[in-house]
Amino acid sequence: MNSLRDLPSVEQLLQHAAHLIETYGRPLTLDALRETLDDARARFKSDPQTVLPSLDLILAEAESRLAAWTKPTLLPVINASGVILHTNLGRAPLSRATIQAMSEAAANYTNLEYDLPKGKRGSRLIHAEAVLQKLLGVEAALVVNNNAAAVLLVLSALAHRKRVVIARSQLVEIGGGFRVPDVMKQSGAKLVEVGTTNKVRLSDYENELADAALVMRAHRSNFKIIGFTEEPDLKSIAETAHKAGVPLVDDLGSGALIDTARYGLAHEPTVQESLAAGADIVCFSGDKLLGGPQAGMIVGKKDLLDKVKKHPLARAVRADKTTLAGITATLLHYLKDEAEREIPVLRMMSLKPEQVRVRAEAWREALGEGDVIESKSTVGGGSLPEESLPTFVLALQVKSADKFLKRLREANPPVIARTENDRVLLDPRTVLDDDLFLKVLRETLNAYC
Repeated sequence: MNSLRDLPSVEQLLQHAAHLIETYGRPLTLDALRETLDDARARFKSDPQTVLPSLDLILAEAESRLAAWTKPTLLPVINASGVILHTNLGRAPLSRATIQAMSEAAANYTNLEYDLPKGKRGSRLIHAEAVLQKLLGVEAALVVNNNAAAVLLVLSALAHRKRVVIARSQLVEIGGGFRVPDVMKQSGAKLVEVGTTNKVRLSDYENELADAALVMRAHRSNFKIIGFTEEPDLKSIAETAHKAGVPLVDDLGSGALIDTARYGLAHEPTVQESLAAGADIVCFSGDKLLGGPQAGMIVGKKDLLDKVKKHPLARAVRADKTTLAGITATLLHYLKDEAEREIPVLRMMSLKPEQVRVRAEAWREALGEGDVIESKSTVGGGSLPEESLPTFVLALQVKSADKFLKRLREANPPVIARTENDRVLLDPRTVLDDDLFLKVLRETLNAYC
């Protein structure tokens, strides 16, 4: 008859768990063994007819538990969705030079805050600044951990308890419930809304500039206002603000340094255009259209940036050594006029439909099934709303498109695709490694069928 005394002791189990200890360490292995024994005891107490697990079975269950505990939650995936800057998939994949720079910074000590010529403490704020100065012709620059932090820091440093004038049409919300008014409130700035949702005039700004610390423009990168609308351009806003002696901050967000119209897309305002229009400070992202790691850039006038750099919040949102190394490497691609060749996001946008079709047909030939059809790729990442690029996709007819998508997500590595008219669509534009993709897709098709 079964008895709890028949269960092996923890010490007995440990004597046979050398392989687990070597892989997972003694403390974690001990936790797994104890939890496995506790579960066995609980099942037995609930039903005394339950057959108690053997020593080998307990070890196997503990190993499964250890594997689950130590499995990474952040995994590389294959993006076959055709969304180039897929926010849920981490936005921009990085160039080889950027990956190498970040890897070398991570693996070694660096001169992050050490002045090599002087042999004493230096400042991390100088890294990437010289490249931004040369690339954009700005007086000063600062890199922080993302664009939301950049905006929060600028407002906190320059407008705490002071008035900031912004058009009501620009009080936007981006992904994750992040709202410009909330950031302004968090910074301590006093929000002064001007105009209406669809109509904003220069006179609306002029009427509120007295005692204002800043005028702010927030670029509507993820939606459009159309129809009965009116809004002054950035240059006119800058001239109006400067006449009153008020600096203008432009929250550009998307971080475009190259005109997206060259790819057949709508024109996305560039950082260079904002600076030329008269913005005193421009804030933008590193991981969107710029094509680099997550970062927030603040560029512009030195007297304003000096105040921003000295603010206590600058330390809380500062970029680490890997981000600084990565963003510098990415910016160097632009400085050396090689961005479209080296940065994956720009390469994807620049692909002609015919180039994508050739790859899709190669996929069909390799798999021996599917149809190559015309479709649309999108930019994503809160950039260029309603804009798409003509593309070709491999369309697979399967028993259940939703079940097949689930199988793809469970693959190693997972594949993210989309469905349309009950068919699975796979877009070559956003797939980085065709050989790996085809291997995973072939295995998934064989298992599904």
